[in-house]
Amino acid sequence: MTLAMKGTSRQSLAAARAALEKRISILDSASISKVSTDLLSMVAVFDSNIALSRALTDPSRKTEDKSELVKRVFEKGVSETTFAFVKELIALRWSYASDLVRAIERLGVETEAAAAEKDGALDRLETELFAFTQTIQNSSELRTVLADRTVQSTAKKSALIRTLLNGKVTESTIRLIGAMVDQPRGRNVESGMRDLAEAVAARKNRTIVHVKSAIALSKEQIDRITKSLSAQIGATVRLNVEIDPNILGGLSVRFGDELIDGSIATRIIGAERTLSGQSA
Repeated sequence: MTLAMKGTSRQSLAAARAALEKRISILDSASISKVSTDLLSMVAVFDSNIALSRALTDPSRKTEDKSELVKRVFEKGVSETTFAFVKELIALRWSYASDLVRAIERLGVETEAAAAEKDGALDRLETELFAFTQTIQNSSELRTVLADRTVQSTAKKSALIRTLLNGKVTESTIRLIGAMVDQPRGRNVESGMRDLAEAVAARKNRTIVHVKSAIALSKEQIDRITKSLSAQIGATVRLNVEIDPNILGGLSVRFGDELIDGSIATRIIGAERTLSGQSA
């Protein structure tokens, strides 16, 4: 779900996000969650019918024809707010058909985060997603069950998620994890959870930055790095710090698809390559 769209699709995603925000800002949390559910369920439809997304992103097809196609496929299954938004969405231009589907999935997750925010539970949603990620990492059995895509595992995994988490976490957490495990879209469960966390963080205009350090960082160092990266990235960031002695020193910083690598190990490798080139 990490989106690295360029050009036309990137601009269209920004426009779509603004249009969706305008529509859901006047709704209560339950209605916002309904829009999220609608959008995430649409992803499954697109994934099972590639021709549909291609038709809706075909620049030679008139917007009126696209709207009629959307009406036939989705009008009866989604809320009025969702349907109105989707008509706006398909009027935008997308570089690739897959960009449209990825945008719908991302916006679906961000919309559920908006519902949690409406209820004052956005921080709790973030915490619960992180906690479930830790649970998965500590349970090979659970990872295996959620990764099973054999014929015998056709029952929705979301039912298992609800059984495990019902009454322990917010409904937003259950819905997002359930949608992800039912429709992994080629991701393993750990990658899916990272994507959920990033999308929810984006709701608060925050970027999750993964930092590797050779040694533990003090609170003052973390605050200083956070402030510096926020200025560089242009958004408030939250640091996830991992201790990795293999980098020898310095920091390795990754956010989204970007890598800022200032580790000593990386600089040593670079120097060795330079010397090798000179000796050659």
